[in-house]
Amino acid sequence: MIRVEVAYARPERQEIIALQVPDGTTALEAVKRSGIVGVFPEIDPDCNDMGIFGKVIKSPADHALRDGDRVELYRPLKIDPKQARLNRAKKKG
Repeated sequence: MIRVEVAYARPERQEIIALQVPDGTTALEAVKRSGIVGVFPEIDPDCNDMGIFGKVIKSPADHALRDGDRVELYRPLKIDPKQARLNRAKKKG
């Protein structure tokens, strides 16, 4: 068994769930086992982007976790970062 964490955050609330899973468990499996969908119903483990300590995982269903990993679920961006910078620059100028 290995110890991992599953994390998700909204502006007003964050949650980190610690759990033990069998060695070889994938990121997607850990998210489903964590029960975090019960806390944040808007999460769709099959569609949300995920990462390990800030590094995006290309295929969560195939990414085997290691002891101590923290799986982070990412919310979709509301605005493209480039567009946000452009908007801020226009406000200043």
